[in-house]
Amino acid sequence: MDFYEFYMGNEFEAYRYLGAHFAGGTTTFRTFAPKASKISVIGEFNGWVETPMNKVYDGNFWECVIPHTQEGQMYKYRIYKADGTYIDHCDPYAFYSELRPGNASRIARLDISVFHDKRWLNGRGGHCDKPVNIYEIHFGSWKRKDNDEPYSYAELAEVLIPYLKENGYNYVELMPLNEYPADASWGYQATGFFSPTSRYGTPDELRAFVNECHKSKIGVIMDFVPVHFAVDDYALWNYDGTALYEYPHVDVGYSEWGSCNFMHSRGEVRSFLQSAAYYWLREFHIDGLRFDAVSNMLYWQGNKERGENKSAIEFIKSLNSGLKERFPDVMLIAEDSSAFPNVTKAVSEGGLGFDYKWDMGWMNDTLDYFRLAPQDRTAQYHKLTFSMMYFHSERFILPFSHDENVHGKATIIQKMNGDYEQKFPQARALYLYMYAHPGKKLNFMGGEFAQFREWDETREQDFDILRYPIHDAFYHYMQELNHIYLNNSALWNDYSNDGFEWIDCHLERKCVYSFLRRSKGQSMIAVFNFSDSYTDYALKLDDTKMLTLLIDTDEQRFGGNTIPDKTITVKNESAILSLPPFSGRLYKA
Repeated sequence: MDFYEFYMGNEFEAYRYLGAHFAGGTTTFRTFAPKASKISVIGEFNGWVETPMNKVYDGNFWECVIPHTQEGQMYKYRIYKADGTYIDHCDPYAFYSELRPGNASRIARLDISVFHDKRWLNGRGGHCDKPVNIYEIHFGSWKRKDNDEPYSYAELAEVLIPYLKENGYNYVELMPLNEYPADASWGYQATGFFSPTSRYGTPDELRAFVNECHKSKIGVIMDFVPVHFAVDDYALWNYDGTALYEYPHVDVGYSEWGSCNFMHSRGEVRSFLQSAAYYWLREFHIDGLRFDAVSNMLYWQGNKERGENKSAIEFIKSLNSGLKERFPDVMLIAEDSSAFPNVTKAVSEGGLGFDYKWDMGWMNDTLDYFRLAPQDRTAQYHKLTFSMMYFHSERFILPFSHDENVHGKATIIQKMNGDYEQKFPQARALYLYMYAHPGKKLNFMGGEFAQFREWDETREQDFDILRYPIHDAFYHYMQELNHIYLNNSALWNDYSNDGFEWIDCHLERKCVYSFLRRSKGQSMIAVFNFSDSYTDYALKLDDTKMLTLLIDTDEQRFGGNTIPDKTITVKNESAILSLPPFSGRLYKA
């Protein structure tokens, strides 16, 4: 490790020096704790009796070498403060951890020999010009075993990967897999930034999971939380007896979630987080990182009125540019609810350096529209056209994430206006609108079969509702829609100037919309009626003789009422369409 770069906040491989490094039965332990008065290692290998650590380099680092150790053995650092008191801490750079509620670290090797995915890695670039259909899951509650225990990393691979392939998803996004103490935090309040959670198995088993995904041409995105960390006193909080990773001031030191905010102005903190991000990409072959709560780094406490956090913004730029130098083909994704400019512009061009940004504006406007009673939609017609006013300002992902399925917000199907029966045609039309709209796609587990129950991390998704015909039909509708998206380039030509064109976006009284999607050699037309009545619509087309139907949301096989015409002849540059209530159609022109 380059110590100067570590202090300057430019180090990306601090974990290769710090932490517990095992070789041939001997483990070298190193930690960074400038204000500690004394540190010892305690663990299974020494009967939890203190083995003193020695100051090395400039006196801010501590080290000891212990023979006769074994992989998997637990350990902690006993860190003494200036007043002589101590707290036993887990290792900030630990590569593996004890299963909660225990909080010790475990000795683990860095070993990427389990991977056999060179072909995948060589071909994963250019994703901006490819289909990206992301299925977001919480590892422990997508599906559970018969005894209601969560699947291990290895076990879930056998079940999840065929499901992803069958249903037309080519990426899986995993909610945080860093170690964390409270199941209810879902991993967003971490204690082990280099430690895959032991809830689901060992680090090598997670590597094997990723390897199996890659063998099946499934990319893996993982949530990464560089904003804040858990307040548990055995972890990063007051690590050396002082505020080493966090702000010492309460007004900016604690987040809205009750956790500690990282102090991004400190070089040691920047090097810690940069090394953690690099670690997941290199040591686990993760294909992308979704950065949580980016607006809370852009602005103090996420509040624009409090001003920009210049140090955190510079950290973002340093992190993203450094990761892109090392892994130019990975995805760096910002969950940012602000209007901060140039989030997805390269750092060298004055941007933040992300590849994609979640389009929270599109998500909120779209769901607000579909909550409305049909008679109120005419006045709010342009909630669905506004997104294309700003779309080319960034590279966007359209997200229906876990955040839209919890905390009393209702699931996507439940958000639809009307009674039970009326929600299904609207949800089918909603998802076609989503997949026809420019932008990469992200959907949370359970949405594909119209789950009504909000997500609960203690229960698996309600797969049993597939025995009801209306849910089974919806599931097959989503399956077909996903595959149509993957197989038609016009639907993922997202960021060029000629990939989208409105045909009609001023039919306010009818709640009808139509637009064109195109790529080189392919044109597609999407038409929607979001009113509650049948509408005859004259679709105006130039130089088109025939329309071939790809999907109709009102087809009987999907739970609707229509047996559609598969082809429509265009006469006098016009096609007369009879559009059922709450429906959408996608045609190949």
